[in-house]
Amino acid sequence: MYSNFKEQAIEYVKQAVQEDNAGNYSKAFPLYMNALEYFRTHLKYEKNLKIREAITQKFNEYLRRAEEIKTVLDEGGPGPNSNGDAAVATRPKTKPKDGEDGDDPEKDKLRAGLNSAIVREKPNVKWNDVAGLESAKQALQEAVILPVKFPQFFTGKRRPWRAFLLYGPPGTGKSYLAKAVATEADSTFFSISSSDLVSKWMGESEKLVSNLFQMARESAPSIIFVDEIDSLCGQRGEGNESEASRRIKTELLVQMQGVGNNDQKVLVLAATNTPYALDQAIRRRFDKRIYIPLPDMKARQHMFKVHLGDTPHNLTESDFESLARRTEGFSGSDISVCVKDVLFEPVRKTQDAMFFINNPDDMWVPCGPKQPGAVQISMQELAAKGLAKKLLPPPIMKTDFDKVLARQRPTVSKADLGVHERFTKEFGEEGDLTFSLYWDGIAEIACLKLCKKKSFRNIATDLWTEYTMLLANLFLPCNIAY
Repeated sequence: MYSNFKEQAIEYVKQAVQEDNAGNYSKAFPLYMNALEYFRTHLKYEKNLKIREAITQKFNEYLRRAEEIKTVLDEGGPGPNSNGDAAVATRPKTKPKDGEDGDDPEKDKLRAGLNSAIVREKPNVKWNDVAGLESAKQALQEAVILPVKFPQFFTGKRRPWRAFLLYGPPGTGKSYLAKAVATEADSTFFSISSSDLVSKWMGESEKLVSNLFQMARESAPSIIFVDEIDSLCGQRGEGNESEASRRIKTELLVQMQGVGNNDQKVLVLAATNTPYALDQAIRRRFDKRIYIPLPDMKARQHMFKVHLGDTPHNLTESDFESLARRTEGFSGSDISVCVKDVLFEPVRKTQDAMFFINNPDDMWVPCGPKQPGAVQISMQELAAKGLAKKLLPPPIMKTDFDKVLARQRPTVSKADLGVHERFTKEFGEEGDLTFSLYWDGIAEIACLKLCKKKSFRNIATDLWTEYTMLLANLFLPCNIAY
């Protein structure tokens, strides 16, 4: 019901601005006052903070204008005037924007809400912080970095990619990769979720989509990142699909088609954990559909180092390799949670310690009872003596990881992986080709070696024998011969 107040206010604003531009101040003033009254009533009921801020900003602008007009009228300024010539000398100096903007506060309201989606501070995630995924990073650099730094590369029919879909199990680094894009790209970055584009008001959601792409074109080069796009663009024709959902998908299809057919340097980047849930028309709009798999051993090893950062530890390179082998099947998120838990182990040791030693730096460190210089005292007793700032947790050890990994399990099942691998075979491409190509190569070599034999007893048995023999040399690829 209260939306009627807003609509009535907008109607009064249109009339007020029209009379104001014509110099008919005595007519414009009461129209402004009526508009302000309706805006004030609307604000009493509006719950959305962003919408309230946008309307309040316009309210103050129209209020200032009404006050200026009243001052002119009180000083004996002109009354109704058809051409406004007599008003030139006393025309108020400041004025709302002319009819095109001033009579469309709804557009300003929509844009005010979308402005919060612009990432104004770089997330500080570099390409090197993203472990593995070399193919995905290369494709994104071709689409984001090269067109800005080397525009001369893209001539004739060569055009940068305009729409990327990153899909894979949860926690594999899709959003993290998007943060790296936001950091490395010299572009305006819009980070959008479904809540930014879905409105309870009829027709407002598609207007939000349209305004989003318009803002992206105005601030090009720009990147629109839509996280969990499946929540916006599920399969059409399903029983639970609403009319509003269909309109959002239609508007997205129209806007993304436009992105692909112009040179306005707008890249659409989307992420999903359920690629099969996407509408097929939306899926087709993404010219690059890249699978973000679970990290391989080398990537997991790198992740442990990145998440530990500069925290004191005594792990060796072989320790990191051992951790990477033990965490087969872990996602990037699983490893992050694991390391976060490990980071608290030294704190727990300090809390439970009954013996401390005062090191050469005058810091108190937990120790064993038989260590020379050990003092039997607790952390709380040291704090009571005013030495709280002198307490230092011990460095992280390999045993801390052993303790945490003994109770942690991966969160991605084999069934989940099977779904994404099947989608990749049908519609996508690998984001990290290193190991998939290597395994395929091993199988191909096994077939070639078998074909060179003069005779064989059972093709399935002999092929498996060749394959397993080649796997024995998996980490010595130079020994594999055709």
